[in-house]
Amino acid sequence: MEALGKHSLLKFMFISLTLYSIGRCYCLAFAKLGASVVVNDLMDPETVVQEIQKLGGKAVGVKASAEDGDTVVKAAIDAYGRIDIVINNAGILRDKAFINMDDKMWDQVMSVHLRGTYKVTKAAWPYFLKQKYGRVVNTTSTSGIYGNFGQANYAAAVSQ
Repeated sequence: MEALGKHSLLKFMFISLTLYSIGRCYCLAFAKLGASVVVNDLMDPETVVQEIQKLGGKAVGVKASAEDGDTVVKAAIDAYGRIDIVINNAGILRDKAFINMDDKMWDQVMSVHLRGTYKVTKAAWPYFLKQKYGRVVNTTSTSGIYGNFGQANYAAAVSQ
């Protein structure tokens, strides 16, 4: 199967940030297509790593914040010697009506969504340049388009 130009999908190394729901789906889908996966989550990446390995896939876990992009990318390089795709999917919710939201709640969401995306992509970029190949996928949410009560911080972060 050919995908994304001259590279076979089976050669891709992949980082997905945030373990649950769609992040887990990304990891499993790419692993099923033969990608070697780096699963990053702040709490427990090993659950998805084991799930991938039980399916016969290659995966390693990194327990780190997306804001520690160097650690996340280093795990890919240490495990596989390269990184071809970054999927920036890390996200948190700190729901509160805007009138009741404080700066800390705003800053936490912005840090994970925006700074995390920047830090992981920035850490991967030199490898992409050296390889003359790399892809970045940034995910978003309909909350960034339509809004959602109590999610002014989240909507602002995912609409960037």
